[in-house]
Amino acid sequence: MTISLAEFLQQLISNPALLITVALTLGVILVNGWTDAPNAIATCVSTRSISPRNAIIMAAIANFLGVFVMTLVNNAVAMTIYNMVDFGDNPKVALTALCAALFAIVVWATAAWAFGIPTSESHALIAGVSGAAIALQGGSGINGQEWVKVIYGLFLSSVLGFGFGFIVTKLINTICKGMDKRKTNKFFGKAQVIGGAAMAFMHGAQDGQKFMGVFLLGVFLAKGQGDVSSFTIPIWLMVLCSAVMALGTSIGGYKIIKTVGMGMVKLGKAQGFGADAAGAICLLLASVTGIPVSTTHTKTTAIMGVGAAKRMSSVNWSIVKEMAAAWILTFPGCGLLGFIMSYLFMKIF
Repeated sequence: MTISLAEFLQQLISNPALLITVALTLGVILVNGWTDAPNAIATCVSTRSISPRNAIIMAAIANFLGVFVMTLVNNAVAMTIYNMVDFGDNPKVALTALCAALFAIVVWATAAWAFGIPTSESHALIAGVSGAAIALQGGSGINGQEWVKVIYGLFLSSVLGFGFGFIVTKLINTICKGMDKRKTNKFFGKAQVIGGAAMAFMHGAQDGQKFMGVFLLGVFLAKGQGDVSSFTIPIWLMVLCSAVMALGTSIGGYKIIKTVGMGMVKLGKAQGFGADAAGAICLLLASVTGIPVSTTHTKTTAIMGVGAAKRMSSVNWSIVKEMAAAWILTFPGCGLLGFIMSYLFMKIF
């Protein structure tokens, strides 16, 4: 099932519930642009391989291409998120719970962004929606078979990100040993722009699908169609999602770029390319297998792996501890917020 742009706009005008749902979903996507999308371009901006303005334009185009191409090849990530929870048989109540979850995610992510901490909007989305479903349905609101993929993704994004970052950097160091540093810097400066584009492409392939899955869930619930089990993502939604992400990155992305690309590890152009290549490979593997992973976790652990390949002391572990604490708190914190907001929204509305 799908929805055309004309039908969507008609429903948006005539259905206030849909209007609120869409506004909240776009708010979550915007915040994702603040917090997750900047990770994709953090390294190429921090090493001055590309200007922030051009990096944001590049990220917007690559995000759209990632959403478009990966959705044509495999929309398994979107389906995992869509089928992860069960809001029950009453579309009106289900829509209220979903709106509460989206509101909780915006609050959680904005607070983290204010402190410049790159939290995972993927995990905030999963936690908030799960908390709302539990408030509505109890334990039966969670689809364990789909939810367990999130746990796999958590470990994959951390372990593989670090491992690939370490290995790719060691390979680069071995290949470039004895070469003229000025020539290698020139090469990796250009290569890093390609690496940043690859990361932005894979960010669209992963996070774009997650948010579009939730967007369509809200659209179908607002139309009273709570039993839709499969769907086709329309192109207009891909464009909308990519544009809102890019807007978010242009508004507030620099804080995250500074933390990830400059504060955690001092990167040269070769190391920056290593982190981008490692992160993009991990995200590609996860996207093809339909496992929802975090772009933030993948990129930041890849940077840690790059730093560790040089020496462990080159990683600023105090920043790593702050990020790890935020990651650990996201599931219970945002889940509880989604749970509480769901109860409040159902009482009020």
